[in-house]
Amino acid sequence: MSLPTARSPALLRVVAVVVTAGFAFPAGYLVWRNFTFSSDPLGVLFSQRTQGPLLRTLRLAVLVSAATAVLGTALAWLTTRCDVPLRRLWQTLLPLPLVFPTFIGAAALIRTLNPGGLLADWLDNVGVAWDVEMRGLFGAWLALTLFTYPYVYLPVAARLRRLPGSVEESARLLGDGPPTIIRRVVLPQTATAISAGTLLVFLYAISDFGAVQLMRYDTLSRAIYTTRLNNQPVSLALSVILLVLAAIVVLIERAATRRYEVAAPVRSRRPVVYPLGRARPLAVAFLVAVVAVSLFGPLASLADWTIDGIRLDASGGRDLLVGWDDVWTPTWNTAFGSVVAAVVAVAAVLPAAYLVVRYRSRIGTAANGVIVSSFALPGILIGLALLFWTLKTDVGSHLRNTLVLLVFAYVVRFGGQTMRTSQVAVSSVSNRLTDAARTLGANWVRRFRSLELPLMAPGLLAGGGLVMLSVMKELPITLLIAPFDFPTLTTKAFNSIEEAFVAEAGVWSGVLVVLSAVLTWLFVVRRADHFD
Repeated sequence: MSLPTARSPALLRVVAVVVTAGFAFPAGYLVWRNFTFSSDPLGVLFSQRTQGPLLRTLRLAVLVSAATAVLGTALAWLTTRCDVPLRRLWQTLLPLPLVFPTFIGAAALIRTLNPGGLLADWLDNVGVAWDVEMRGLFGAWLALTLFTYPYVYLPVAARLRRLPGSVEESARLLGDGPPTIIRRVVLPQTATAISAGTLLVFLYAISDFGAVQLMRYDTLSRAIYTTRLNNQPVSLALSVILLVLAAIVVLIERAATRRYEVAAPVRSRRPVVYPLGRARPLAVAFLVAVVAVSLFGPLASLADWTIDGIRLDASGGRDLLVGWDDVWTPTWNTAFGSVVAAVVAVAAVLPAAYLVVRYRSRIGTAANGVIVSSFALPGILIGLALLFWTLKTDVGSHLRNTLVLLVFAYVVRFGGQTMRTSQVAVSSVSNRLTDAARTLGANWVRRFRSLELPLMAPGLLAGGGLVMLSVMKELPITLLIAPFDFPTLTTKAFNSIEEAFVAEAGVWSGVLVVLSAVLTWLFVVRRADHFD
């Protein structure tokens, strides 16, 4: 019988330390550059030029977090605990806005809801004027709310499905109505899921670049991007401010998780379903409105862009500047970069997972903390740190505009997503099996290849799939450090939207959304524990 606390192999510890240093490098470099480049982050913090973007960032993040907390929780409650028709259909459709990168969703809202857009044209046919402008705070808030609420909806729905119905049934027998039961029984037991999802949305909102750029709302991320070349001290100082803000959110999330963490109850065999009565049509209308605005509206907008471009090209009005090669090359680059990043991320995280699960190593615990925390580092900060590193150092200059640097940035940004699934995968391998293989003379290479890897494969594939999905939609890292001859679907779509080539943007965005939808279905919707 092997002891789980046996001393870990030296090679495993060395690899974990090197990987941990790699994950910590971008944040550490940003801080170091501020101290050596006279960027004066504290001075910039209290300057008028910085206070505006900082306050706008916080305002946007608070509004989006509050809206998604309410919207995601309400949708989860309706689709798991109420007698709405077609519950399985709603449970399938509601997470799907995750397939849209926020900049594509924002562009679709601009195209659909702005004066002259699809909604305005439709309302004009029935004699209704529409003059709402999708810009600034309102536009950024709406875009981020519509395309990030699934981060709250999914964990809350999963939690509601696991809550035992006995406590709620007892409260009903004692005369409590649904509002009282929700307030006194359900909400306290779903507080962890709600807070975790809401804080993730807050972190997403403060780091988002694409949506705020298109909505022309000047947050920290947009200010960092616009000053990266002409005012590097300000860009670096703003980066550290955003880094500190992200770190505060992570600390709050961990404190909240410890504060509300309770033992997960077994899945209820008799979930309580509340009748809506006369409110049922209103609930269905609400679900239809959410799905229409966050899913079918953007899809219709993308189709409209593409169809208009094809029609103009066919009529000789304007050539459609997209050929087969223009679609194939970015699609291949996107898929290739995502797969490579996913494989490297799983391989990089696996040693730390072994140290945590198999050996209970302190080095593994420290590596786990750094790797998981790196997921909170905004992509624009990773891209900016590596961009400045390649511009300012001889070592970094050899990696400038290379695929190696791009994959490294992707792994640092999203490798933390694989940590939990990797730990579960490692724990699925029985110590008795490895001991038996060792007794039969198999060395560690053969044990890993023939025994452990096949058993861990499902969990590792799940973690790698999440990395693929995230990399596929990543924008600021790709904009800042991707090789010049390595166009991706995100960069082609974003640049086309910025340059008002909407037909071409529709083609590239449509391909990206299809690829993203497949991965979202495989690794998010199917794995989410919220189906009947």
